[in-house]
Amino acid sequence: MTLRIHSFDRKRPAHAAGFTLIEILLVIVIILLLAGALVVFVLPQQEGAEKNTTRLLLNGVGTALDTYRLNIGHYPTEQEGGLEALLKKPAYENERLGEKWQGPYLKPGTRLDDPWGHKIRYELADKTAGDEKKGGLPYKLSSVGPDGQPDTDDDIRLMAESDKDNGSAPSGGTGK
Repeated sequence: MTLRIHSFDRKRPAHAAGFTLIEILLVIVIILLLAGALVVFVLPQQEGAEKNTTRLLLNGVGTALDTYRLNIGHYPTEQEGGLEALLKKPAYENERLGEKWQGPYLKPGTRLDDPWGHKIRYELADKTAGDEKKGGLPYKLSSVGPDGQPDTDDDIRLMAESDKDNGSAPSGGTGK
């Protein structure tokens, strides 16, 4: 008895050996479309995240300023170093004030810059000018925003809770 072994020719045709140029171009086009969609949807989210980060920083600094005032009896002045008085103890003329300082009031390593690299702006409000609303903050705390120019629509400001509730946010404020 003789067995016949049939050998089937399993060779592939030469034209089916790899990817065609059209298939490669199609994959490249799909990758470019996905990358374009990513840019369109992610970049606006990044700008929104930077603004939210700045609002959180301003709220944290505002809380630290209030704690400083509770301990010392007043908000830090320019002579005391402004916002730097929240991080390191100022040289007080009155020794008793120095004993009341319970800082640092912000976490060590906290930078007083916004995400765009601009310094946080802080100034005590002039209560004698009469332009402050009743219940408003006794200081102004703000960021100049992405454009780096003060007093523009993209500025981010810390507002009093009563201003947020009334919806009377200044343009570019945190009421959005």
